[in-house]
Amino acid sequence: MKILVTGAAGFIGFYVSKRLVELGHHVIGLDNINAYYDVNLKFSRLKELGIEKEYASVQNKLVKSSLYGDAFHFIRIGLEDKQELDQLFAKAQFDTVCNLAAQAGVRYSLENPTAYVNSNVTGFLNILEGCRNHGVKHLVYASSSSVYGLNKSIPFKTTDNVDHPVSLYAATKKSNELMAHTYSHLYKFKTTGLRFFTVYGPWGRPDMAMFLFTDAIINGRAIKVFNNGLMERDFTYINDITEGVVRILQRPVNNDKNSAELYKVYNIGNNNSVKLLDFIEAIERNLNTKAKRDLMPMQPGDVEKTWANVEDLIRDYDYEPNTPIQTGVDNFITWYKDYYKIP
Repeated sequence: MKILVTGAAGFIGFYVSKRLVELGHHVIGLDNINAYYDVNLKFSRLKELGIEKEYASVQNKLVKSSLYGDAFHFIRIGLEDKQELDQLFAKAQFDTVCNLAAQAGVRYSLENPTAYVNSNVTGFLNILEGCRNHGVKHLVYASSSSVYGLNKSIPFKTTDNVDHPVSLYAATKKSNELMAHTYSHLYKFKTTGLRFFTVYGPWGRPDMAMFLFTDAIINGRAIKVFNNGLMERDFTYINDITEGVVRILQRPVNNDKNSAELYKVYNIGNNNSVKLLDFIEAIERNLNTKAKRDLMPMQPGDVEKTWANVEDLIRDYDYEPNTPIQTGVDNFITWYKDYYKIP
């Protein structure tokens, strides 16, 4: 298939792009390479896909991979740029779109709400319009576990009420699901939303707990432990996430169905909840160092516990997350030390 992967310089987008190319698909990766976190990490991911920084930096220019040839191209475009996005859709004629681009981060949405509306709402509308106008058969897009807000039903099920988000980031992701539902109903193409739970692993985001904790402990700084450590997260290893996304993308699509079957939302997580303090201890074991802990109150927009019920994803796609926390933590720290050249 010919597949557009947005957010290809991002954590999950990088892995999904790489896996799709290895499976024989033709992928165009798109990213705006914004400065929400270190752009050098984004350029380094793209280099792993055969796209050098000097070429990736140029706006609106399709660049061929030096590693994968015609199987992978990259283009630097923001989702808000409707004109350039329309031109790309018209030229490429994608079979499938995987929209992983977004302004990420719950806490940053408290500081810069406009960035979230521009990228996550206007940008997502432009993706939907591209799919509608250019015959795309299937749109798979990133939602988030944050849509559950202060949901008290554990584990979280996709049938739970998600009308009470506690951050603007969560609200934009909920809006994506509603917009996708409307387009599936009106224009009869398949949309699949994936509510990602806490994803970690090599090449992970610097604003996420795995990276922040490892970096602080190695460099002798205290780690910030919110809600005094009384937090639980459904930590999910990146390879398990990638496998689930790719299985969904590769499934043949029959759009001669009613709109209820065309629109789907799944949780995608580890099907388990891990105490934050246990996660920290897994890092400490690997580094053989006790972390200095700065216990802090709950942050606005945060929730105490997440836990994904993924029974429907197991049923429909035989999805089996199976990476133990310690294995995932060890793999991340090995990558971190190699990337930053730490002995």
